[in-house]
Amino acid sequence: MVADRTAASSGLPRALARRVGQDVPAALVRYRVMAWVVGVLLAALVLVAVPLKYLAGEGGPVAVIGTAHGWLYFIFFLTACDLALRARWTLKGTVLVLVGGTIPIVSFVAERIATRRTRAGERV
Repeated sequence: MVADRTAASSGLPRALARRVGQDVPAALVRYRVMAWVVGVLLAALVLVAVPLKYLAGEGGPVAVIGTAHGWLYFIFFLTACDLALRARWTLKGTVLVLVGGTIPIVSFVAERIATRRTRAGERV
């Protein structure tokens, strides 16, 4: 009964609340935020900063964005592992999501798939 009210109030399917508990929605939000932050920084690094470095000789953006991306990827790694444990993801799914976070644009696809499957109560 409590899980049904929690699922209804949070907008998540009842199966998710029953299967994995109440900690998953918060972990999912943390994961999604970090996935987007890391994805945007990686896209900026690869599509803007690296071309600036090699075409215009400006190395500053690579140093700043690259360092920020590296530190924030570590936080993304921790949030993804936390969600994987709470939602009982498979090892293969967890590794694919973590590797997807290192490839520009693929990180957004991996986040979307992981979110959809986690909300549906499926294992990633």
